[in-house]
Amino acid sequence: MGFIDWIMMEFVEAHNLTGLLIGICTFLIIGVFHPVVIKCEYYFGTRCWWVFLLLGIVGMAAACCVRQVLYSSLLGVFAFSSFWTILEIFEQKKRVQKGWFPMNPKRKEEYRKENTK
Repeated sequence: MGFIDWIMMEFVEAHNLTGLLIGICTFLIIGVFHPVVIKCEYYFGTRCWWVFLLLGIVGMAAACCVRQVLYSSLLGVFAFSSFWTILEIFEQKKRVQKGWFPMNPKRKEEYRKENTK
């Protein structure tokens, strides 16, 4: 950890701001995942779910290896947001089929196959 990081962490801990900082960062991490879900489903469909599984596993392992509470917490939030994204990609496909979000014209066949079953 660099000198600036050390000074910032001292300030955060001295003023009991760790919980607020975790909350703000959690809000931002979840906020970033929303457009990621939409873009991933649009360009790749549900085929990319395994990438988020790997990201979640790596995030969990990293959270277990980091001693600092702030960083460990944020890695945990990232890991479980990645796991939640797997579900959301499949839900996004349903939202596209309902017409709530635009369908990728290059992958129209994927949606037709599912609708005919």
